[in-house]
Amino acid sequence: MEMNSPASPGLLYFAERGSGPPLLLVHGLGMSGDMFEPVVEPLSKCHRLIIPDLRGWGRSRNLPPPYSIKQQAADLAALLDHLGIASTYALGYSQGGPVVQELALDYPAKVRRLILSNTYAYNMVSTKEKIEGHIVPVLIRLLGVRLFVKLMISQGLKQLPKEQGAWVANLIASTWGEADAKSIVAAWREAMAFDSRSRLQEIRCPTLIITSSNDNAIPMHHASMLHDGIAGSKLVVIVGGDHALMWVHPDQWVEKVSEFLDS
Repeated sequence: MEMNSPASPGLLYFAERGSGPPLLLVHGLGMSGDMFEPVVEPLSKCHRLIIPDLRGWGRSRNLPPPYSIKQQAADLAALLDHLGIASTYALGYSQGGPVVQELALDYPAKVRRLILSNTYAYNMVSTKEKIEGHIVPVLIRLLGVRLFVKLMISQGLKQLPKEQGAWVANLIASTWGEADAKSIVAAWREAMAFDSRSRLQEIRCPTLIITSSNDNAIPMHHASMLHDGIAGSKLVVIVGGDHALMWVHPDQWVEKVSEFLDS
């Protein structure tokens, strides 16, 4: 995916593909906009895709801190202003979900429709999640970045075919490999600290929530929490998918996204 250099200091790196109503695609923690490559072609047939690398990751890794969710949302708002886009469809996958939620909350006029895929309002609800939230920084420091990435993929993305798993592993490893453990731990803590539960009722735009029946990384109770909190939201459960839903079942995922945006 060809990236565009920012036109002014502090602007996120981003890619643009296709034409039509704008659709902002926001990647998860430790990834880059390249994670959407498997679904870019079908989505770009009807939409102008705006695919940024968030501050601290990918080709925006050199932008200085803070790397908070609020700052990430502010960066997206600035990018939209730079592109002359008054309002957009916004999609966040995994930890990209908190970023687009924050965008919809802090800049409601900029988000026309919201899609939250395999994501959460607060990711430390259960005892298991609280333990994982605290142990991940320890594992990153003990194992180092590359070994931790291998462990993460083996546990959370089990459905990926071997070739596709290698592609995802290389994408994460290349993104994480350029960052030091301290920065990654700080970003992880920011993601785990995010809590929109008390503000979900403020999200007024039409919202689609997509989840997978076998997502062990961000289980279905998170999608239910979002659905219950966002008035009028639509919940779609894709049976059999895990956290790698967009890569393992791209056709179904694109179909659900397109149906919502075209409705």
